[in-house]
Amino acid sequence: MDGQPLYSTHWPVIGHKWAVEHLARSLNHGRVRHAYLITGPSGIGKTTLARAFAQAVNCLSEEARPCGECRACTLIAHDGYADVNVIQADGNTLKIEQIRDMQHMLALRPVEARYRVVILRHFQDATPQAMDALLKTLEEPPSYVILLLTADTADTLLPTIKSRCQPINLRVLPTTLIRRALEERWQVEPERAALLAQLSGGRIGWAVRAAEDETLLAQRSEWLDLLEKAIGQSRVGRFMLVEPLSRDKASLAAAMELWQSYWRDVLLVSHSTTTPIANRDRRHALEQIAAAVKVEDVQRVLNAIRRTAKYVDQNVNARLALEVLMLDLPQLQLIQAPPGVRE
Repeated sequence: MDGQPLYSTHWPVIGHKWAVEHLARSLNHGRVRHAYLITGPSGIGKTTLARAFAQAVNCLSEEARPCGECRACTLIAHDGYADVNVIQADGNTLKIEQIRDMQHMLALRPVEARYRVVILRHFQDATPQAMDALLKTLEEPPSYVILLLTADTADTLLPTIKSRCQPINLRVLPTTLIRRALEERWQVEPERAALLAQLSGGRIGWAVRAAEDETLLAQRSEWLDLLEKAIGQSRVGRFMLVEPLSRDKASLAAAMELWQSYWRDVLLVSHSTTTPIANRDRRHALEQIAAAVKVEDVQRVLNAIRRTAKYVDQNVNARLALEVLMLDLPQLQLIQAPPGVRE
């Protein structure tokens, strides 16, 4: 290619330009690592980046990798390539048996690829035993293996795992970028694209799923309705409200993330900043809370939600964790928005 880089920065990834450039530069200089830890909020594009990296290292093009058109790129895009495997939690946890099965597979050389790539999704859900088992592979990886771990946060991972992986910490994307992508790539009509982009909190994956699945928006409304209703309830009433949510372990982390964005919006409204709020369809309620509650109390609620999310990650009793959180909410009777205000 007359001195041009073989690995291009034109990857099938929306945003995260710095991460793509960093990885492409490493590949062009022959500095591929055998383990990467990609972190960031749920729905931000971690698996998409991991899959694009797998395409780049195994692309058959001799001009610009990944080309997106060769046999390897096409099959990897559809999870149909023998040498690229995606492993994720079985139920709520990633189990030691899954890691051992992976290790047996990695003992075999690639069928046709340069590298055998394994994408371990939601690794924050791995059991301690599974994390311990993975350490052996991280310490003595075969030369033809690349492990790509994705996690919402690295906080619960073993320090020995984090130290053996190249960290790639993805940041939320600009609302304008998500809106444009929804309109141009997924043909979402402009007004809906604008709303989804704003509600996404910078998470392109969530925005795309919400555009394709109406139930995501319905679930979001349900969780926010629960939170707003709890603010006006007694202690017993609050406990009754969150009891069903405490039984839905799979949804808890997403609900806590949504509630954090809601209370961050309260802070923004309190400070009258020009920064756009994420939950703009809830402005009527947010303004009431901001007018009635001290900033210190809002910070306390945010800290309580973060603490609850951490407890849920650590498999603490979910019902007890949510009940403790309910005690930290201020008590306020919210006035329902006039018709059309929440649209």
